[in-house]
Amino acid sequence: MTDLSVVNTAKRPTFDVEAIRRDFPILSQQVNGKPLVYLDNGASAQKPEAVLNAMDRYYREMHSNVHRGAHTLGDRATAAFEGARETVRGFLNAESTREIIWTRGTTEAINLVANGLAPRLKAGDEILVSYMEHHANIVPWQMIAERTGAKVVPIQVTPEGELDLESFTSLLNDRTRVLAITHVSNVLGTVNPVAALIEQAKTRGIITLVDGAQAVPHYQPDVRALGCDFYVFSSHKLFGPTGIGVLYGKAQLLEEMPPYQGGGEMIERVSFERTTWNTLPYKFEAGTPAIAEAVGLGAAIDYLNGLDRHAMEAAESALLKRANQLVETVPGMEIIGTAKQKVPVLSFKIAGLHPSDIGTLLDQQGIAIRTGHHCAMPLMDFYGVPGTARASFAFYNTLDEVDSFFTALQKVQRLFA
Repeated sequence: MTDLSVVNTAKRPTFDVEAIRRDFPILSQQVNGKPLVYLDNGASAQKPEAVLNAMDRYYREMHSNVHRGAHTLGDRATAAFEGARETVRGFLNAESTREIIWTRGTTEAINLVANGLAPRLKAGDEILVSYMEHHANIVPWQMIAERTGAKVVPIQVTPEGELDLESFTSLLNDRTRVLAITHVSNVLGTVNPVAALIEQAKTRGIITLVDGAQAVPHYQPDVRALGCDFYVFSSHKLFGPTGIGVLYGKAQLLEEMPPYQGGGEMIERVSFERTTWNTLPYKFEAGTPAIAEAVGLGAAIDYLNGLDRHAMEAAESALLKRANQLVETVPGMEIIGTAKQKVPVLSFKIAGLHPSDIGTLLDQQGIAIRTGHHCAMPLMDFYGVPGTARASFAFYNTLDEVDSFFTALQKVQRLFA
């Protein structure tokens, strides 16, 4: 029997991208008669064989509901499920697994926190977000603001796509209660200086939430070093399965927050007179959880732990550098977001071309990108565009794929020229 809680964390001797690509079965296929070039990683990353195998083993060898099962399969499932929670705790450097809450994804995690903090908010209080936020880190706060009388206040960004730090500092005041900020922009690729922002917020007693959905595929965050109160991310962007995400929260705050949903597991005792809540983390995990998905996420993190993260970051930086060098080879191409610190994401427009046309014609050449507003309409309004085309790279992409992408863009541009 394979113990899914035990992993081999031996590092690869070198960052061999071709060997890594063989770990991802989907990358070997052809699309429209062309080798697949997958550049939509910001929307959802592909899954290594290790994740697929871990989930398959779970269903074949140990599937059962977790906790309280008085049989061997229940024990195996619980060990794998809670082992994955410990893996996530280690990944984030959280103090305890009590601080790791399973959610359906980043969106549910933010909604959980927003609803949990609602009793702390009153009319006139302010919630700081930024113009570069994903809708998932805007709309839940707007809903809570409407309910409580609080106000959502946006932090400005610069034309280059960096957070306007003067705007941030000027907005901090005695009414500021929450700072909810993205670690990395899904549109611009900008890496925000979240540690410095959190440090400023803490001096005023402001509660901080970091949306790490776009950061965790590229960096391993340390929540204790950051000092944030909450950190959230989704599995499917971290090379794991869909349908599961993580909320890290400081234990004291989680203890004070009311449950988000009611049902099984999240209770200690139920009677018609009074119901009491379970301990952390189960207080926020009503119902049967996504067990196989948790196992898959744990396997994805284990896989990443087997890579040389510094070499991985260097490889991604090389991809971005090559892409930036080739922009001038496509007449009329303009990059949206030129921050000094960014992950390998290119949001762009080409004069005279609609983003959806670019995406369709690239797909005919086997190249997958994303087009549209990227769930960031306020940012699109800031740049005065209805949407962009976006190529987002991962460590399994190659320099040859960057070249193929720009060769294809040149064909598209010539076609419309």
